[in-house]
This record gives sequence, structure tokens and C-alpha cells, in this order.
Amino acid sequence: MFQRDQAMLDVNPDTVCRLIALAKEFHAQEAVSLPEESSNPTDDLTSSVLAAYSDDATLGEFRSIVADLEPDQQQQVVGLLWLGRGDYEFDEWQAALEYAADAWNERTADYLISHPLLADYLTEGLEKHDYRCD
Repeated sequence: MFQRDQAMLDVNPDTVCRLIALAKEFHAQEAVSLPEESSNPTDDLTSSVLAAYSDDATLGEFRSIVADLEPDQQQQVVGLLWLGRGDYEFDEWQAALEYAADAWNERTADYLISHPLLADYLTEGLEKHDYRCD
């Protein structure tokens, strides 16, 4: 059985909570309309849609925070997304991280923010790790 201590997060939960807040703020904007989720994180359509919001301060801060994370921390945030979305169970955390490592690229922030329910998924993923945002 998978032990909780084997699933420790190297990414600061407070950082993830800030990303959650920014995702809520970004997706709450009336003008934001992203295409349906794509299983391809390098989807050009999503990138071109997000490019229309390039001057958005919320998106800029979101991208900056993700860019400041180490690649393994970015992968953990992606893993939290997948965990919260139900793609993986808690006892499959290491498998989620391995897949996230294989799929990692420099467009992680855009991949994350392209999910309209990102805030909910990250919240659920954190909760499965016994963390809560205040």
C-alpha cells in the first residue's frame, strides 16, 4: 500500500493555492473562452487562444509563478491536476509524476490554465494530499 510520506509534495502548497486563486480569477472573466480540453498539451489552438490574453495581468502572474517553479515542481502541479480530475488515484501518485515528467515541456503554464476547471482539480488534488487552501 502507498504511504502518505512517499507522496510528499516538493511544491509548496501555498504556491499551489495561489495558482488556484489565479485560475479562479482568470476563468471567471466573462471574455475568457477556451476551446474544449485537449489531451495534447502542445495544442496550438489553446496557445493561440491564450495568446489573445497575453496582456492579462492574472494570466501573466500565473505564468510567472509556474515558470519560477523547478521542472519537477511543475510536474507535481500537473500531477495534482490529474489526481484531482480523477485520472489517477492517490496510490498511483508516483505513476502520475512519471508520466508528467515524460510529458513535461516549457508550456506547462498554458497547459494548466487551459483547463477551465483547473482550480477545482488542483483543490481536489491538494486535499488528497491532506492540504487545504485557507
